[in-house]
Amino acid sequence: MRFGRIPIAEAAGAILAHTTRHGDTVVKKGRVLTSGDIATLRAAGCEHVVAARLEHGEIGEDEAAARVAQPLCGSGVLAHAPYTGRNNLYARGDGLLVYERERLDAINLVDEAVTVAALPPFAVVGARQLVATVKIIPYGVAAATADAVAALAAAPAPLFELAQFRPRRAGLVQTRFESTRESVLDKTRATLEQRIARGGGGIVAEVRCAHDELAVAAALRTLREAGCDLYLVTGASATNDRRDVIPAALVATGGAIVHLGMPVEPGNLLLLGRSADERPVVGLPGCARSPALNGFDWVLERLLADLPVTRESIMRMGAGGYIKGQRTAPRAREDEDGTAADRAPHIAALVLAAGHSRRMGTTNKLLVPVDGEPMVRRVLRTLGAACVDSITVVTGHDGERVRACVAGEGVTVVHNPDHAEGLSSSLRRGLAALPADADGVLVCLGDMPWVSVADVRALIAAFAPQAGRGVCVPVHGDRRGNPVLWERRYFPELDALRGDSGARSLLQRHAEAICEVPVPDDGVLRDVDTPAALTAAG
Repeated sequence: MRFGRIPIAEAAGAILAHTTRHGDTVVKKGRVLTSGDIATLRAAGCEHVVAARLEHGEIGEDEAAARVAQPLCGSGVLAHAPYTGRNNLYARGDGLLVYERERLDAINLVDEAVTVAALPPFAVVGARQLVATVKIIPYGVAAATADAVAALAAAPAPLFELAQFRPRRAGLVQTRFESTRESVLDKTRATLEQRIARGGGGIVAEVRCAHDELAVAAALRTLREAGCDLYLVTGASATNDRRDVIPAALVATGGAIVHLGMPVEPGNLLLLGRSADERPVVGLPGCARSPALNGFDWVLERLLADLPVTRESIMRMGAGGYIKGQRTAPRAREDEDGTAADRAPHIAALVLAAGHSRRMGTTNKLLVPVDGEPMVRRVLRTLGAACVDSITVVTGHDGERVRACVAGEGVTVVHNPDHAEGLSSSLRRGLAALPADADGVLVCLGDMPWVSVADVRALIAAFAPQAGRGVCVPVHGDRRGNPVLWERRYFPELDALRGDSGARSLLQRHAEAICEVPVPDDGVLRDVDTPAALTAAG
């Protein structure tokens, strides 16, 4: 790749390396300079730019990021679209991120241009949480380099897997002395219930008994009769030896000791065993009575995710095993606007389908077939395939027919009786109906059937309010199009719009927050307003 300072007259097609400002003219870094950009910069007095040009055999940063990210994703892990050389990977559900650290090291040792960063192995993650990110350092790399990394990512299986939590029917034995307070045992049960609830299960049987071998053995038999698939035992006194009360009771009932102790603090005095009916048995360390993170959490999390817990796996927990003072469940970092920065944003699509379309005569263009399906339904199908989190359709003119057309598409439909007042009235109705957890709204027009799934995914991938990309606009050539993705902080201003001019004035007001997202096709520019356009659509 060639990189350096070049005359503006020779910069068409080059990738701008640094945001360039000349007077009121701003062209952001990473943009492939068009002839229009060159003319604008020259008119503003710019004579040189720092830019990069790809050479033979090289691919751009986004293509390289996508080539690496896709083969990394195993079961339960999803890669979003790349943007600025970054491709984020997210969890599809709640569970543990599972991968081999050595394989990740091998990937990162291939070339300095390609990096993959991930949460630690066996990290607890929630649905939609960011678990790993691919970042291409320069603006382009050799295709062979990206392919070599992709091969390591894919073989012998995709590197990253999500072991999802599953419900467990847990049984609990709590031993006590005469001086033991019931309130302590009650609190212990409540704390353990919260931990087990991660997988949707709970404690289905409990026995409280004396701290002696015969009593514990009888309690374990009771749990087996209750159909428990996980046995938990808390002792009034800590287990310090394989011949102590709890391990001895386990052996007396036909069970076996797998391991005693673990290199984790707190949590050293944990016992792992198997019952006579091949169910996991965990003798809990005293710290498990507290909600603070401890070694028992690491073992329980793997059991809830149906991962094997062996003597060796416990003995390998020493690296990072000093966890005293850490939270039980680390919380997502939040930005100033309240949006969690380590999860995929919740994007709501708002489809405006209320207008009269007076230039079309008596025909309702939204119901005209495009490639065999009504135009508005085609728009909804595109949004669904692009994995937006919710779709809200605002109807108005011919509302009942439009509602019937979109029925069964998994969308929320709201009617705007004031649709004659203009597009902004439908925008207000739609905003009021969006889910409360929406981080952004993708404002779509029902008469733009040629917007593609890739276009929508590119907008969502670019959306990063914490990085200053809170308004994402598709651009084809030198022209901006639709749909536009708006961060939640702009909802009040969108709600305050009046008339039929849309949000054009807001784009002018918040020019510094706009991220222009290049798209290869002109579907983001094409709507259906005239009979001629309608004929083309049909």
